[in-house]
Formats: sequence, structure tokens, C-alpha cells
Amino acid sequence: MAIASSVFLCLFFALAYLHAQLAGGCYTSIFSFGDSLADTGNLLLVTGSDGTSVGRLPYGETFFHRPTGRFSDGRLMIDFIAQAMGLPFVRPYLAGGVGGGGFRHGVNFAVGGATALDAHYFESMGMEIKGANYSLSVQLEWFRRLLPSLCSSASGCAALMSDALFLVGEIGGNDYNGPFFAGRSLSEITAMVPDVVRAITSAVDELIGMGARTMVVPGNFPIGCSAAYLSLFQNEKRERTGCIKWLNDFAEYHNRLLEEELRQRRRRHPGLTISYADYYQAAMEIYAAPQDHGFGESPLAACCGSGGGDYNLNSTAQCGEEGSNVCSDPSRQISWDGLHLTEAAYRVTAGGLLGRHITPSIARDCPELNWTVPGDGYVSSS
Repeated sequence: MAIASSVFLCLFFALAYLHAQLAGGCYTSIFSFGDSLADTGNLLLVTGSDGTSVGRLPYGETFFHRPTGRFSDGRLMIDFIAQAMGLPFVRPYLAGGVGGGGFRHGVNFAVGGATALDAHYFESMGMEIKGANYSLSVQLEWFRRLLPSLCSSASGCAALMSDALFLVGEIGGNDYNGPFFAGRSLSEITAMVPDVVRAITSAVDELIGMGARTMVVPGNFPIGCSAAYLSLFQNEKRERTGCIKWLNDFAEYHNRLLEEELRQRRRRHPGLTISYADYYQAAMEIYAAPQDHGFGESPLAACCGSGGGDYNLNSTAQCGEEGSNVCSDPSRQISWDGLHLTEAAYRVTAGGLLGRHITPSIARDCPELNWTVPGDGYVSSS
């Protein structure tokens, strides 16, 4: 049995390599891993609308006109990427593969609240992770279990893996949010960063071992510009953008470590596309000149929240809960609910990602695509 298994694996990877040489390079499916920045409905499917405010309006009001489990008023980065590739919105894993085209064009394993590190890591710090453990390793296990149902032969699996775009994140933000909001020290949280980066790049290594050819790994957003952090650290000194410098420095530290690890993997695997998506710079372009991108004079406040104040997050009622409010025009705000962006902000950052804020570009593998963020006329079966 062991010999037969080894022969199959050798055949699988030989076919994967051959297919990569012959394929045109365009992506036929997307496999996504991550947290609420990429979740298209998994958490909502776990909890139901009573278990999470994301299952209630005004979530989803702008594009879908109903809550879909996305942590925004409309589309996310992954939605704009799928649209640019001419693919349907990526179906959440927990919805199952029956109906609506199933998983023919990919699967989204991202879950709101997910961490890169496993729950036992936080337990060792004396911290409890709320809800079930949907860490990156759990999401990878879901993919491993699902893969045999997506392809029935070694050549079929090789073609599937070679023609797919793998989005490994954004993830890692919740690993830091929990400790920051719990009042842990900056030095203690900074010491976590190499472990978080290691968890992300270990997932990249696993996907490479399974035959993935094209991976996009996003960095952290500038958390010092997040309405939730601005509300938490109201007395901290602000930069010209209104953001908190030391928090942005922390995000950049995470991103530098992640970039270096990805560079090492590109050197080890020159035939693969292992891209770093610079969410930080793509977002900072908006914060540096919000009105140039169509945002209002006070774009840092959360569109959906409660309590008024500078950031609309001064009470315990969260977006979607009784007592919360929503701004009249989300397209003028960057922040949706304090931690997540509006569809308008995701649209701009997605445009940056599909342009110059990714190294190396995934567009080079599929030059016949337009690679621009589509307009509002897009119709999806999702």
C-alpha cells in the first residue's frame, strides 16, 4: 500500500508539472483561506442570523441588498478579484457543493474571527478564543478532505491545482486583535509576530506540496487607521492621515517578516508564482488622500456603529444590533463597522492589488484578461 501511494504521488506531481508547462496560465477557480476580510458566508452558516450581527441588515445593503455573511455593506476583495477573472463569487465551503454551480469555480474556506495560529497557542497565553476554532490549519484540513471530491484522477487533480488561484489570507489580524483589545502589552504581541507569520507560510508550504502553482498571500492592513483601534486608543498621537503611527509600525513589522519568508520561497520554487499582496500600501493610498478617491471629509469614522463621537463606536451596540445606526452614504466612508471596510474602499484596494500592489503580479500569467475592477452591472449566480 505504501509503495502504491508513493507511486501515485510521484505520478500526481509529475502530471502537475507537465500541466503547468502546457497550460495557458489562466485561472479557472479560486480557493480562499482567511478571516472576516474574505468570509463570504461561512460564519453565518455556522451561527445563523441570530448568532452574528453580520446576518442582519445593514450588512449587505449596498450590492446584494440583503445580508450574505460578508462583513461589509457589499462586496469584498475576493469578490472583486473573482469578477476581474470572469468567475462567479466564490461559494463558502459550509454551504456545500450542491446547486448554484457547486464548487466548480472554487471554494472559500475563510471564516470570520479565524486566526492563523491554533487555539492552543492562545490558551498558553491565558487567552480564550471565542467560538469554535477555525484557524488556518483547520481550513487547510477542510481543503484536504474536499479535494478528492473535486477531481477523480491524478491528472484531473494536477489540472485543478495548476489552474487555480489560491488566496492565503488575509489572515493574522485576529491573532493580534484579541490581545490588543484584551490590553496585552505591545512587546508581548510583537513577540507573537514570527509565530503568526510561520503559521501563514507553513500553509503556503503545504499547498505547494499538494500541487498549488499560484498563491497570493496578503499582508496586514494599516490597523492604526482602523476605526476600532482609533476609538480604543483615542488619546494616542495621530499622523497627518489621522492614523496611529505605532500601530501602523506594528502592521508593517508583520508585513516585512511575511515578505521575506515569501521571497525565500520564491527562490526555492522559481517555477511557481508566490505573490505578496500589499494590502497595507493599497489602503494607505486611500487614507493619505481620501477625497481623491471619492471619500468624504471624515472617512475614518465607522459608517455603521453607535454612540456618535469621532468614530461612531462609543457604545456597546455593534453594527447590525439594536441601537446601532448607519450612515446615509457608505460610499463616502472607508470604514464600515470599525474593523472592516466599505464596499467602496474594498473596490479601490482591489484595484491597487490587481495593479501595482502585488509582487509578482498574477496578471502576467493571464495577460488576456482585462484585470480591472468591474462596475456595478456585474451579475453573479451566487
